[in-house]
Amino acid sequence: MTEPLIDGHELYRFYHIGDDETFALRGVSVAVRAGELVAVVGPSGSGKSTLLACLAGLDEPDGGHVVIAGKRLTRRDEPTRAGLRARWIGMLMQSGNFLEHLTVAQNIQAAQALAARARRRGAGSETGRGANGARRPDPHELLAGVGLAERASARPSTLSGGEVARAGLAVAMANDPPVLLADEPTGEVDRQAEIGVLDLLRRRADRGKAVLVVTHSETVAASADRVVRMVDGRIVNE
Repeated sequence: MTEPLIDGHELYRFYHIGDDETFALRGVSVAVRAGELVAVVGPSGSGKSTLLACLAGLDEPDGGHVVIAGKRLTRRDEPTRAGLRARWIGMLMQSGNFLEHLTVAQNIQAAQALAARARRRGAGSETGRGANGARRPDPHELLAGVGLAERASARPSTLSGGEVARAGLAVAMANDPPVLLADEPTGEVDRQAEIGVLDLLRRRADRGKAVLVVTHSETVAASADRVVRMVDGRIVNE
């Protein structure tokens, strides 16, 4: 069996609220290999989004560690984490995926420019190239791939819910990352748009990428290769 592209091992995360200590993660381990689509499900407050942030290196776990493509992400300085994220990870969050004053195509270009800068400072990857030296995708090719070729010059605020989800995926895939992390990618879309977004995620995994999706959607969970269920910061079954 191949090594995971992303591997979170025994992750703990807690927060202090006044005199109280709240555990968001309690020894969570999850790994995703190339070609897998993994869904993380559970009630609100179960730690799903915290897990995603720790896997991406946006939040530092209090215990445990994250390894991406054989490289340790946890407890590294921010430039190093940013470089590894730029090279290996694409992220689709519930909000904050766009610079609202830019068009959809310009958002993709901005993501590519920021990633190139972060790679130069952190992981030292070549400008104009995606992960592993692959050609960086053209913004218009990406938008055509998610069915938004005609919306390249649109501002994010003018998009429908389904278009926002698909455009967010295009931005997340701007640098052809081997790992895609998505937080509720179908949370604000109708049934037809949900099926379209799920098809994009499935195709991404079928191309040999590792895809992890935090979701409340039973449709997304039913289509995943594996389902990880979380309750109160723990994995209760897989």
